[in-house]
Amino acid sequence: MGKADALRGKIQKLGQKQKLSALIKYAGDSDPDVRTEVAIAMGMISTYESGMALIPLLRDSSPMVRAAAATSAADINAKHCEEYVKKLAFADADPNVRQVAKAAFDRLKTSVV
Repeated sequence: MGKADALRGKIQKLGQKQKLSALIKYAGDSDPDVRTEVAIAMGMISTYESGMALIPLLRDSSPMVRAAAATSAADINAKHCEEYVKKLAFADADPNVRQVAKAAFDRLKTSVV
């Protein structure tokens, strides 16, 4: 059982309970699986601050983290992340990230606040 597996439930609960400050502590973890779980959990917290916390994850070195962060930005309608997601959708080196980010970007640009 890996570190991310051990933390997955805890991170999901933090997202469900809207505990952004606790999630941010895990966002800098060295394990990309943990950062991916954090990005997913941030998609449960529909606040401006959560969107801001996603920005470093949108620029993460791991394609898996970038894709999860793009989806979460769309889930919470983080319009301030739209340009970052657009860059991933059209310029990311990883084709899977481009595909996921394109879907997220389409959701962001068509959603009405």
